[in-house]
This record gives sequence, C-alpha cells and structure tokens, in this order.
Amino acid sequence: MHQPVAIITGASRGLGRALARHLADRGWTLVLDARGAEALAETAAELAPRTQVVALSGDIADEAHRAALVETAEDFGGVDVLVNNASVLGPSPQPNLADYPLDVLRDVYEVNVVAPLALAQLALPALRAHHGTIVNITSDAAVEGYEGWGGYGSSKAALEQWGNVLASEEPNVHVYTFDPGDMRTQMHQEAFPDEDISDRPEPETVVPALARVIETKPASGRYRTGDFTEVVTR
Repeated sequence: MHQPVAIITGASRGLGRALARHLADRGWTLVLDARGAEALAETAAELAPRTQVVALSGDIADEAHRAALVETAEDFGGVDVLVNNASVLGPSPQPNLADYPLDVLRDVYEVNVVAPLALAQLALPALRAHHGTIVNITSDAAVEGYEGWGGYGSSKAALEQWGNVLASEEPNVHVYTFDPGDMRTQMHQEAFPDEDISDRPEPETVVPALARVIETKPASGRYRTGDFTEVVTR
C-alpha cells in the first residue's frame, strides 16, 4: 500500500515542526524543508525512529531546491500533501508602507507568494493523481488592514488568492488556506521584538485543527483554528 507522503516547508521549528511530529506518529513519510540546516537535521533525527523522513535544507525560493523536494517525494510514490508553511516576515519591526524598502518587498513576495506556487506547480501531477491536498499557511494580516503589516499581510493575501483560483482550476486537488492565529514562534517574536509573547499558544496546540483539515478533507477554502475548536477540545 502507498504510504502517504507530505512535503512540509519551514519544518525546522514552530508549526511546521509540530505538524511533522503529528504526521510522523501516524506513519506519514515526510520530506522536510527549512533554511537552517542544523535545526532541520535535529528535527529529522528526532522523527527518524518513527517514520521515513528526508530533510533537505535550502531556500524555498531556489528552483533547484524546490525540484529536489518534489523529486524526493516522487521516490516515495509521489506527493499526497504539500504544506506551504515557510515564509519570511520582512523587516523587524515592520515598517509602514510609505517607508517599506521595495527590494525587500520583492524578496518577501518571492518567498511568500511565488515560491509556494512554483512548488505547487511541480507537485500538481502527483497531487492530481492522488486527489491530494495543498495547505497554504496564512495570517489574519492577509484580511485585516493592520498598521505596519502591509508587506507581509499583502503577500499572504496574494497567497490566499492564488489558492482560491487554483482550487477552482484543479477539481481533483483540495486547496486550503489555514490561519493558525497568533502563536509563540520566532517569527511572531520578530514581529513584536519588544513584547513578551509568552501568553501566545504553542504551535502544538494548533496542530489538531490543521490535522483535521488534512485528514477529513472538507471543501477547499479558508479555515482557522477556531473553526475546529469543538472537534479539538472534545
């Protein structure tokens, strides 16, 4: 039988690592990506006794690195789930749009918008064949006009919209936008460098809701952690 295969980007810490742990415990084969080679190797070493796992460190904006991720998944039978979790915040603290450096904005869009779509394009043949799933991790900054969040927020809005369009174009693939809400992560701390974020929930608390989306395959669309609170807390 085909053991399900997931590509998870940004898997060395935070939500990506927490989801990888969850899927490892359920027998998924994992192809993991992150920029930090050492932290990613530690995650892979932790999960290796539980399941098949391959860790490929690199920049998701790099074409060759994206190809390597999909080719590795194909060695295990093809991609069943692609989780586009890797992203960059941009400057810290976040500047207003009037002062936002445009060269940095281009880099933010390259990582947060273009690279996830490019990876999805490579994975689509297998995803179509497996009636697979794409999950794009987003933020409420994509739908709310928060002061100082124009760069990151607009990139996530673009990510959400290409997901909406892809869902309509690919009837054999489930395409989800998942908003985990605030979490106690390195990126969230970078967004609020002078603030104590210890009251934010750990990423592990979000995983049951995200896993529910992956495992039950509701209609393609946008979901938040709170949409599954009743299920998760039973």
